[in-house]
Amino acid sequence: MVQSTTGACLCGAVRFEVLGGFEAFFLCHCARCRKGTGSAHAANLFASGAELTWLSGRGNVKSFRVPGTRHERSFCTECGAALPTVQMNGALLVVPAGSVESPVEIRPTAHVCFASRAEWDVGLEDVPKIDGLPG
Repeated sequence: MVQSTTGACLCGAVRFEVLGGFEAFFLCHCARCRKGTGSAHAANLFASGAELTWLSGRGNVKSFRVPGTRHERSFCTECGAALPTVQMNGALLVVPAGSVESPVEIRPTAHVCFASRAEWDVGLEDVPKIDGLPG
């Protein structure tokens, strides 16, 4: 049976399905990924043999590539949420893990570009954890 993974953007305008499994799950700390996510790192699933189908909202998907690089990301034009991107002339599917609604069966493979991490991204395991919003 072929693995099916579904997901959507934040506003729900864009929905997608991925048929096939993921080979890797990287947490990238490079400056471009930090800027693109507004966070400590990007969390992306990678598949070379999976097929992406847009279930709804394909017209709301926009892609941006940093000129002169391979760094590309797709997002919803309505809410700005990260969405899957087909890269390397169709050879690689990159799916933001946060956009996935199905259970993710693969654990993160590695932190990449770790030497480029933000100066505040150290010792985060020691930061207090709150279940819900503060006070």
